[in-house]
Amino acid sequence: MLRSRFEPLFTADWTGALMTHFAVDTAALQRDVPFQLDLCDGQAFVTLVAFTMRDMRPAIGGRLTALPFRPIATHDFLNVRTYVRVGDEVGIHFLAEWVSNRLAVKLGPRTFSLPYRHGRINYQNDWLRGKISGRVEDARTKSAFAYQADAEIGAPFAACEPNSLDEWLMERYTAFNSACGRKRFFRVWHKPWPQSKVDVEISDMSLLKSNWSWFRNAEYEGANYSPGVRDVWLGRPHLVTQDRRLACLRAR
Repeated sequence: MLRSRFEPLFTADWTGALMTHFAVDTAALQRDVPFQLDLCDGQAFVTLVAFTMRDMRPAIGGRLTALPFRPIATHDFLNVRTYVRVGDEVGIHFLAEWVSNRLAVKLGPRTFSLPYRHGRINYQNDWLRGKISGRVEDARTKSAFAYQADAEIGAPFAACEPNSLDEWLMERYTAFNSACGRKRFFRVWHKPWPQSKVDVEISDMSLLKSNWSWFRNAEYEGANYSPGVRDVWLGRPHLVTQDRRLACLRAR
């Protein structure tokens, strides 16, 4: 881990993470992304990350500073993310994030330039029985993303194979965002994801198809489930400068 000045800003646990990957049309996706896409063998990807953030708190101050953050400390997410390159640094870009906490929805765009939307979210992760399911419904439009996944009972969790597509998709530690007219980025630090491959069956994709027409032709590429990572470091937000070569240096 590289520790920059005044970082980490927060720590949190990310639990019960299901990452579902799709190959999508590169040109169509690029029109919706304000950063240069990062491609794997010429192919663009979008990943849906369904997980729960728990116990987010300031990195310093202990219980005293954690107390004011209790209203937004724990809630569910559905991130729709793609992969980008800014200067010499690769990372992710969130196309949208559905969040179950209304207060967090108001704060995310103004502080970290995160494209938060309010969603009604229900996740059921029963790894011991090999059953995972979830439903995310947009609170305004009622469109939804619903799925169930079957996993091998007792399947072990392990880090991704080096130089694999799974590693390329999952091991990303910088987020480049754009909301409220500002581009910002922040970094995270955590141990590699412990993960296992799963088969996902999607029963409702209206949430995705109604927001991005190119999702109608997206190709499912696989999925990974992780019990999560603990004590994730969340860095502070930094402005992305016009000079992409300098953008990532502003954190130092």
